[in-house]
Amino acid sequence: MPKQPKTPQTTLSFAVTEVDPVSVFGTEDSLLRSIEAAHPQVSVLVRGNEISLSGSEADIYAAKKLIDEAIELSLKGVALQPADITRSARVIEQLQSPAQMLSQSILSSKGKSIRPKTVNQKNYVDAIDENTIVFGIGPAGTGKTYLAMAKAVQALQRKEVSRIILTRPAVEAGERLGFLPGTLTDKIDPYLRPLFDALHEMMDPDSVPKLMATGTIEVAPLAFMRGRTLNDSFIILDEAQNTTPEQMKMFLTRLGFNSKMVVTGDVTQIDLPNGNSGLKVATNILGKVDDMKFCVLDSSDVVRHSLVAKIVDAYSKFEQKAAVKKSGPNR
Repeated sequence: MPKQPKTPQTTLSFAVTEVDPVSVFGTEDSLLRSIEAAHPQVSVLVRGNEISLSGSEADIYAAKKLIDEAIELSLKGVALQPADITRSARVIEQLQSPAQMLSQSILSSKGKSIRPKTVNQKNYVDAIDENTIVFGIGPAGTGKTYLAMAKAVQALQRKEVSRIILTRPAVEAGERLGFLPGTLTDKIDPYLRPLFDALHEMMDPDSVPKLMATGTIEVAPLAFMRGRTLNDSFIILDEAQNTTPEQMKMFLTRLGFNSKMVVTGDVTQIDLPNGNSGLKVATNILGKVDDMKFCVLDSSDVVRHSLVAKIVDAYSKFEQKAAVKKSGPNR
């Protein structure tokens, strides 16, 4: 067979002058290594603020675009981490601007900015702005609950709503909270603690008890929503995969005037005894209803430790193989 002609190699050299090169290349070139990992076909050489890229024209163009986006993010005050470079490379592949997306701050809290970090997360945040009811479906660590909480706090601070209501099913207790020891707070605390933790990260911890005392923020089990109409509120239902179809219908029909609802859950983590999840049923029934959006996040949207995404993928593959084995050969 005739040898394939080699792709012509070229070199592009330029200087980073708009920002401190360290903010783009990272301390001890940690960010630069992420750029090289994203484009292994490109040879990268740095001297001072001068950088040279060698490789094919197409590969150089892609690497240069990633560096340009890193510079723009740095100009916007984003303190870049290696994970930001990795995510930016994925965003560019999907024909979007990381600088535009990653600088979209929802809240600033305790010196850090809460913002979408992946394309799916940005689409999810945009959907919350544009729709009355949004479903965020995905595995742990994809930011589905955290970003919804940030949007709720933002809406309250902007006076777009007068209260925030956070709820989740206490499935481990079968919602029979009266059988548990202690006060009502003691009974519900284990199920609602993740929501409390997120609130304290986003708001002044001293203000949270006061807002809860006045009813501006309400954190309660799903069973407490029955029979109510929730007006002028931002309502979040977390762990929705553990609702029954009847509970999901009950919750969604609590929607009142000038309110938003966000429903979050992971359909691979259903704890119900019969596995008949209200979240799954709602996905099948409500997918084409106007002013309602279903957003799916996956392992590529995990913004915790990078190992979490690998764990999610490994379990997903294992469960798929188990499902195929259980169903048996096709007849």
